[in-house]
Amino acid sequence: MKTTLIIATILANLIGILSIISGSMVLLGLRSVDYRVLDWLVVYNVVLGIISIMVAYQIGKQHRKSKLMIVSILLLHLLVLGYLYFFNESVAVESIKAMAFRVGVWVMILLLALIKIPKATHNNIKHES
Repeated sequence: MKTTLIIATILANLIGILSIISGSMVLLGLRSVDYRVLDWLVVYNVVLGIISIMVAYQIGKQHRKSKLMIVSILLLHLLVLGYLYFFNESVAVESIKAMAFRVGVWVMILLLALIKIPKATHNNIKHES
């Protein structure tokens, strides 16, 4: 497997695991925060964390639809970020920063998945005698 896909797989797994752990701790009351928590956003983050791990598996297996899955997660995060930033006045700045971080990570994952490493062309070089 290409190094870029390995990195993309690791990033998708990490962001998924972190979202699940962080969100679950808040939902279960194991972690309290000093800002207003939007319950739907925490649930969204946990669900997308689970989906992120499933997509990471698909990236690692080089499934043909993995790029579509990456774009879908990125678009969902962008929509939620836009909603939080422009339309929700009660959201904490920390929530906006966390969603912006997720968007940034998924942009990196997408770029890594799209990188094409050219094959060596040493066999196509004509030697002049």
